[in-house]
Amino acid sequence: MSDYLASEGGVVPTVAVPERRRASALSRFRSNPLAIGALSVIVLLALACAFGPMLLPYTDTFIDLRNRFAAPFSGPHWLGTDDLGRDTLARMLMAGRISLAVGIAAMGMSMVAGVVIGTVAGFYRGVIGVLLMRFVDAMLCFPTIFLLLTLSAFVKPGVTSIIVLVASTSWMEVARVVEAQIRSLRSRDFAVAAEALGASDTRIMFGELLPNAMAPIVVSATLTVAHAILAESYISFLGYGIQPPTPSWGNMLNNAQTSLTTAPWLAIIPGVMIALAVTSFNFLGDGLREALDPKRGQS
Repeated sequence: MSDYLASEGGVVPTVAVPERRRASALSRFRSNPLAIGALSVIVLLALACAFGPMLLPYTDTFIDLRNRFAAPFSGPHWLGTDDLGRDTLARMLMAGRISLAVGIAAMGMSMVAGVVIGTVAGFYRGVIGVLLMRFVDAMLCFPTIFLLLTLSAFVKPGVTSIIVLVASTSWMEVARVVEAQIRSLRSRDFAVAAEALGASDTRIMFGELLPNAMAPIVVSATLTVAHAILAESYISFLGYGIQPPTPSWGNMLNNAQTSLTTAPWLAIIPGVMIALAVTSFNFLGDGLREALDPKRGQS
């Protein structure tokens, strides 16, 4: 809603503070070329993976034995073929669907867990908060890759199981960020006033405090997608993740190990895609952090 200030000429509408801050944040984001470039790459990558396979003459499972190990741009297969004669471009785009889906879905699950645990721990702060944050610290003590490999040894490989595994090792950082934000907002006037008016704890936590902590949560979400894509690539490369014939960028790298000298493009192409996606999400997260920084928004 707009605020109104009285002046000699009558009542003059002014832009509300939250609206000014949103406009300022959007302006700062637009002025960041790396962030805009990263967002453009992510959108193009998502569109290519979503619709590209439908426009190609070959599917990711089509086998062309006469063109095994075909080099890029040397025939009907634009990016060459693998050891079975499968089109590398088709497999790369289908693998992108899997890797991006794993990254986004794992981000969603980890954000839910991290936000709930961080909000509860930051709000109550006492024994409940201490126990929850010590649990978070204990989980952070385990190296992520070893924790992933240990958990994957007990789970049947598949897209759903990989999403759950990656999410189970990604929520702790989110919980720490949210806990710190909620703890700092807990003593603000609007939270104290809501409590004095008899609002329930749930209402205060998720209706008053959490909306005011969304800026770092949005930044964490973008960075978590990058972490999830990289984690899926790790475990798929080591043979514990997405299993062939379902392609992912990680298992494409795994399959290319035996052909590094004879067909290096089989490793270069998925490696470039992983680096491009992860770097873009990291740059987007950095851009959002700068744009949403409250200190930068003060005038």
